[in-house]
Amino acid sequence: MASIITPAELRSALNGVSSTLYSDAVLTEIIDTAESVVGNLLVKWNAPVDKHKHATSTITTLHTTKPHKFYKGQTVVITGIQAHINGSKTVLEVVDDFTFTITTSPVTVHDWYNIIPNGLAAANDLSQYDDVAPVESAVLTVSLDVFKARTSAGSVQQGLDFVPQPYILGRSIQNRILGMLGAYIDVEALIG
Repeated sequence: MASIITPAELRSALNGVSSTLYSDAVLTEIIDTAESVVGNLLVKWNAPVDKHKHATSTITTLHTTKPHKFYKGQTVVITGIQAHINGSKTVLEVVDDFTFTITTSPVTVHDWYNIIPNGLAAANDLSQYDDVAPVESAVLTVSLDVFKARTSAGSVQQGLDFVPQPYILGRSIQNRILGMLGAYIDVEALIG
């Protein structure tokens, strides 16, 4: 997926790490992880979907864990649920701040079904942050940390004096990028 930075940009930042050792697919996985970490902090119109039900064979009701802010007729992209629900869908009806309906291919009618881990309904994605330097820098920073964590024994770096450093992907990862993201932070993402 990797939309903010490319595998080539990450490879360059890693001082040209060999494509034989780390393919573009591996680097894309790392970038996707970083975009997920950074993306969760940025302003986007999305909401995690925690359950769904099929009221009829073609109408699916989705419930979100936070107010979704969608409107009737809006196109949203749904991911992380079942194949017949995933994809670009049009909001048929807004039931309330946490619930809306869409049309899907015919399936068996059922009551609420919990989704673990949560799916996501989004009116936009991270592509709106293409060419936004602070966001690109934050994604690159986290990508480098994820790469180091994957390639360091026990995910711990060792200093030149052979003293182990703190765990690379610890809680401080967000603190290091919050300053870069400043104006783009979704304050609701920082609560809870």
